[in-house]
Amino acid sequence: MAPKWRELADKLAEQIRGGVYAPGAQLPHIRELVEAGEGSKSTVHAAYKALEAEGLVTSSRGHGTVVRQQVPLKRLGIARYDKAKWRDGDEVAFIADRVASGRAYRRNEQTQTVSRVGAPPAVSAAHGLPEGAEVYARARLVKEGEQPTHTLTSYYQPEHVEGTRIVDPTPGPAGRGGGFRVLYDAGYEIDHMRERIFARAATPDESRLLQLPPGEPVVELHRTTFTADGTVVEFAIGVHAASRFAWEYDFKVPDSARDKEGS
Repeated sequence: MAPKWRELADKLAEQIRGGVYAPGAQLPHIRELVEAGEGSKSTVHAAYKALEAEGLVTSSRGHGTVVRQQVPLKRLGIARYDKAKWRDGDEVAFIADRVASGRAYRRNEQTQTVSRVGAPPAVSAAHGLPEGAEVYARARLVKEGEQPTHTLTSYYQPEHVEGTRIVDPTPGPAGRGGGFRVLYDAGYEIDHMRERIFARAATPDESRLLQLPPGEPVVELHRTTFTADGTVVEFAIGVHAASRFAWEYDFKVPDSARDKEGS
């Protein structure tokens, strides 16, 4: 016979999968299930820990135990940067992902802090600056509803963004079209990018900030953004909850041999 906590965990898991508790819904407080006769405090606690380990819920102080979104967001690889989205419209990158995923969004689901900092080694290398040179760091936390999905910190050379909306910490994108539109209006039209992604263990601070279940890794993104003449106008580091995104790329398959023949 399965222990009482396992029986309760299986019962709650069935209710979650059956839609009784929808994604984002909070499960009852432990004391409520105890009062309802579902078991002792330790039994309910063990059941919730099992659900968390199985990836069905997240638990954090101040937020309780919340059902996780089971269908990950599409994190578009190339189409999210289409100039028609941000130059001619107002669909910044994180919103493009939500639209492609058929998910709702609010602009203020992105918050940020802006500060002048000494460039860390990766930032100075990307920008071609001496280590420790002053740069602007625009650190964003993006949520879906109340659940954080990722952080993204963009680093800029001061002469590119001083006095622009990029250095304004108001919640939401930096005005219509976001940061890329701000750079475009300042005469720095983005032309090409380099992205590098890798998975790693989350730090304790990242686990708390992103409300990760125990053991969940993160996907780290390094994005370097260039103008047509090769000027680096942004270097960004993103930290994404691994289970909350499906990375999607749609691109033309290259044929380098044919390209050489035509040159």
